[in-house]
Amino acid sequence: MPIAPSSAPQPSLNAVLTHFHDLIVPLWQGPGWNAELALPYEALDADHRPLPPQRYRAMACARQLYLFASLIGEPGAAFAEDRAAALFRSLQRHFHDAEHGGWFYSIDPAGQPLDKRKDLYTHAFIIFACAHYWAKVREPLVESVLNAALEVVAQRFASGDGLYEAVLERNWSSLKSGPLQNPLMHLAEGFLATLAVRADAEVQSALLALATAMQQRFIEPQHGVMMEKPLGAVDNWFEPGHQFEWFFLLESSDVLRGTPLHASLTRAFAYAEHKGVDKQTGAVSGMLTLDGSVRDGTQRIWAQAEYLRALTLRPGSEAVLRRQLLALQQRFLHAKGWNECLDAQGSVSRRDMPSTTPYHLATCYQGLVKVLG
Repeated sequence: MPIAPSSAPQPSLNAVLTHFHDLIVPLWQGPGWNAELALPYEALDADHRPLPPQRYRAMACARQLYLFASLIGEPGAAFAEDRAAALFRSLQRHFHDAEHGGWFYSIDPAGQPLDKRKDLYTHAFIIFACAHYWAKVREPLVESVLNAALEVVAQRFASGDGLYEAVLERNWSSLKSGPLQNPLMHLAEGFLATLAVRADAEVQSALLALATAMQQRFIEPQHGVMMEKPLGAVDNWFEPGHQFEWFFLLESSDVLRGTPLHASLTRAFAYAEHKGVDKQTGAVSGMLTLDGSVRDGTQRIWAQAEYLRALTLRPGSEAVLRRQLLALQQRFLHAKGWNECLDAQGSVSRRDMPSTTPYHLATCYQGLVKVLG
């Protein structure tokens, strides 16, 4: 059932925040926590039972580290510091590659390395999580891990043109993956998180070089949209959710605001909103082709959250923001958690609840609190 009463469909930030703190966070303290491995299960079913584990990803551990780090010092969250510390230890114990450096992609259910490749997405989230965690605890070991992740990215993943390889072999040999949009966006997010907690000329330089290279290699000039693969790649597309996510990062950054990439994503926001958001239901489509036709109409909760967060920085969007908050409450949040995905017709297509989703909700709600109080 939706958490907003159907008899009085009014968006309520308080209801959403209560739902998050009283229901969603406890899911990952209790049923979502594998105490033996000190890791979150990858997902819970609709009745809060862990799905049979196939793997545990470093990225999921890092996102949960961010989640609990963000709660440190909050009223009623005395548990957060211990859980964040456990997640930080697990990130190192289970995923760090002592032989070659960097972090493995995943381990198996017994805790042994599974996918030993080194992917940029994972390392970007380790940077992001450690920056936020260090901001709260200021422990030297946390900053040393942050520094190690930044160094690995600069020395191993960088391709010399401002961009970074998406994935490498365990020993850092090339898989000829080339750059991909999504890990690069989260790397920018990690760089921004680092700059929020300390002055860092190298990170700022890398961030600006990344923004310049993204503008050159990934931005389709007609509408300013950020494509998922470099321009000219076969079978390319764009995702409205990623336009909104990029817009928020750029608009909220003193370093990136005013860059050509910021101008592009400001245009892309309008195009993605026009072509990829249903004006009646607030549904955000999953994937679009460049002409704006829907390639995948799946409605994912993360894209809803990113659109809602981006609206907080979009002038004149107050009415749309209220519509989207109500849409999130009524169509995605419910008394036992959340719907991960709806199909193009609005029916629930995924009821499982991945451990990675609360990161999107937490960042969205932080944006909402700043604007709506």
